[in-house]
Amino acid sequence: MGPLAGVKVIEIAGLGAAPYGCMMLADMGADVVRIDRTDGRGGTPENSPLSRNRRSIALDLKKLTHRDLLLTLIEKADVLIEAFRPGVAERLGIGPDACFARNARLVTGA
Repeated sequence: MGPLAGVKVIEIAGLGAAPYGCMMLADMGADVVRIDRTDGRGGTPENSPLSRNRRSIALDLKKLTHRDLLLTLIEKADVLIEAFRPGVAERLGIGPDACFARNARLVTGA
């Protein structure tokens, strides 16, 4: 338990500050689910300290069924953290408009 208990966070795995920030959210009690790439490239290795206190699922966001699964997870989330270059999320069909259409109260961070 912690001050963020009950907060649901979706982290789309990437590099930079996102893994560290999501580790901190998980350390404070948030339920963080990391979305990893199916090809194993990018993101934080499973055995890294930055991966602690999180569950993960591997999705290929270029596949419609995987993208729909992510959007279903977003419907129940409070926060979405992603670190794509500008325009990539929109091109994949998971940009702010698509996410807010599923969950108007979603807080996003990039």
